[in-house]
Amino acid sequence: MTLTATHCVASIPTYPICKHQHKPPRSLSRRILSRSNRVSKVKIPQLTSLTFEPRNECECFNLYEQQVPYGQAWAWQKSIVNEKKTLIQRNEDCSDSLFVLQHRPVYTLGTASSEQFLNFDVKDSPFDIYRTERGGEVTYHGPGQIVMYPIMNLRNHKMDLHWYLRSLEEVIIRALSETFCIKASRLEGLTGVWHGNQKLAAIGIRVSQWITYHGLALNVTTDLTPFRSIVPCGLRDYQVGSVRGLLKEFQSSADCERARLPDPDDGQLLDITCKSLIKEFSEVFQVRINQETTSRLELLERKPVNHLEEETN
Repeated sequence: MTLTATHCVASIPTYPICKHQHKPPRSLSRRILSRSNRVSKVKIPQLTSLTFEPRNECECFNLYEQQVPYGQAWAWQKSIVNEKKTLIQRNEDCSDSLFVLQHRPVYTLGTASSEQFLNFDVKDSPFDIYRTERGGEVTYHGPGQIVMYPIMNLRNHKMDLHWYLRSLEEVIIRALSETFCIKASRLEGLTGVWHGNQKLAAIGIRVSQWITYHGLALNVTTDLTPFRSIVPCGLRDYQVGSVRGLLKEFQSSADCERARLPDPDDGQLLDITCKSLIKEFSEVFQVRINQETTSRLELLERKPVNHLEEETN
C-alpha cells in the first residue's frame, strides 16, 4: 500500500522539472565536518534523563548546519526506505530514521500540485523546482528553515496516517511553546502549524508499505520573500510566518525560557530550535535518538537508488 497525505492526493510521475540543476558534490557527507560554514552555538538545558521509556530506536542524521541540495536529501530518503522494506521482507527488526537539515533554495511540488499556484513561468523559475511523490501543493525550502524527514516504520507505532500527521504537528507545537512561548496551533481541516493567520510550518508526507518519508519544514530565520512567488500550499488567504518574525513582535516574558536568551543571532536561534525539535520528536514518538556518523551517509551515497514503485494491496 502506498499513500500520500496532506491536502491532495494523486499519482503522476515524479521528477525534477527545472533548468537550475546544480552539479551535486561528489560526496556531500565528506563536507559535513567542514568548519567553514559552522554557525555559532549556545547552550540550552539538556535532559539529564529520559522522561519516558523509549519503545524504539531512531538513528538521527543531524545536518542542520548544512544546506543540503534537495536532490541529495531525496535520494538519501529513498535509499533508507528501500533498506527498511528489505528488512521487513526478511522479518528483521526495522528501526526509525530521522534527517534534520536545511536546503538550498528550492521549490517542491506534491504529486497533484497545480502549476496555477506558481506566480512565474516554470521555464524561467528563480530556483530549482522538484515534483515529488509527497502530498500537498507547492512550497519553498531554503536557508533558515529547519527540515525534518522522519523515515519511520509505522508498524512499530500506529498504522494511522491521521495520527502520524497530528503527531508531527505536535512536535512543532511543543517545541515552539516550550522554547519560545509561541502559542502555535492547528487549523481545522488544514495540515501544518499556525500562529494566528501565519503558517509557520508545512507538512507533506509519503507512506509506502507503512514506511514514512518526506516530512515537515519550520520557518525559523527564513527569508520569506521567495514565498511571494508562489501560493504556499495552495492557500491564498493565509500568510507565511517565521519564528524570528514572531520573536521580534513579542514582548519578553518572565516565565519563558526565551526571556533568558540574550537575543540570539540567527545561528543561535537555529541551534536552539533544532535541539528543541529533536527533543520533542523523541518524546512524542517515544524513540531513543542515536546520532549517526558521516560514514553511514557515505554508504548511502554508494548505493543505487531505485524508483519507489506505486503499490496497492
